[in-house]
Amino acid sequence: MPEAVIVATARSPIGRAVKGSLASMRADEMTAQMVRAALAKVPALDSTDIDDLILGTGSPAGEGGFNMAKVVSTLLGMDHVPGTTVNRYCASSLQTTRMAMHAIRAGEGDVLISAGVEAVSRAVFGSADKAPDSGPDTKNPRFEAARARSQRFAAGGSTWNDPREAGELPDIYLTMGQTAENVAQLTGTTREDQDRFGVRSQNLTEQAIANGFWAKDITPLTLPDGTVVSADDGPRAGVTYEKVAQLQPVFRPDGTVTAGNCCPLNDGAAAVVIMSDVKAKQLGLTPLARIVSTGLTGLSPEIMGLGPVEATRRALALAGMSIADIDLVEINEAFAAQVLPSARRLGMDEDRLNVNGGGIAIGHPFGMTGARITTTLITSLQHHDKQFGLETMCVGGGQGMAMILERLS
Repeated sequence: MPEAVIVATARSPIGRAVKGSLASMRADEMTAQMVRAALAKVPALDSTDIDDLILGTGSPAGEGGFNMAKVVSTLLGMDHVPGTTVNRYCASSLQTTRMAMHAIRAGEGDVLISAGVEAVSRAVFGSADKAPDSGPDTKNPRFEAARARSQRFAAGGSTWNDPREAGELPDIYLTMGQTAENVAQLTGTTREDQDRFGVRSQNLTEQAIANGFWAKDITPLTLPDGTVVSADDGPRAGVTYEKVAQLQPVFRPDGTVTAGNCCPLNDGAAAVVIMSDVKAKQLGLTPLARIVSTGLTGLSPEIMGLGPVEATRRALALAGMSIADIDLVEINEAFAAQVLPSARRLGMDEDRLNVNGGGIAIGHPFGMTGARITTTLITSLQHHDKQFGLETMCVGGGQGMAMILERLS
């Protein structure tokens, strides 16, 4: 069975939504630039050998509609390359990498592009929007009672209990901020712990900017007016616990999640070129990394933040590994409220976790994040001279996903 190897990556800077540096960029144009940049790193590859372009996005509507993957291949002058667009929300472009791996292992392709994008500034969102009650209500009315219960949580003072135990449906449409509050309550993750983790993310990101790590990770992106953006909008210098502790809760009046301990809304794109090891050898390429295994799980949408736990266990079991075998871990920092209990339940060593900072500082453009973290994990394994890395995340709607990589160069 052929192995799936990663031979090139490119990820754009991450802009803050609406008022950030990438707000003028369409999702398809951002993606086209990153796919072009990733392919430019593999000059030996003839584009006619590309079997598919698989693009992940959390909002495949509006400008992000029309099967955006095929829009991208056409923008790049590669009409011969088919394309499909995938939505697994926060893990959309980790799913596209998983699909590429499966195609290669099944012998149904030798070269695939896995990409991810989110242009929140310009997006038309569905059920997982930050403001789910805006616009036409397309939600299934069977969940109305669950939504009413969630509204009571949002008002404060309610204790989360598994609705299935009372014979009720969970709230599939619950906003991610509310799910983070549920997880914090369920696991006893304190406001102080969350704030200190948020400060850690900002401080480590600041250090990694200073030592040149993030400059190596980012591929500059050119805006429609010719301006070149080469740095993430989100990182802040000199963040302290004292300052973050003063912020007010965002999602519940009695809550613990604030703007200082969760990710912002963002724009960005990333691309990963994946080949069979046979094809890479034929082209004389030294791959960056091998995809060892992936893991996927579902859980109640009301506590989706714990998704990384079982997904990681499944990926480790398929690889015949334990968490102790992993040199570096990247958990997507959607919320400190979910990163901390997930890491604790997995027995992760904090010294190996998000060692250059993470999404609380740099951001989380939903569909981009899977491919962005893949890029960052490979850069980190190289930068710190380590071998095995784990990428994992919670996923809106109640899922978790994980992937283990082995660095090869």
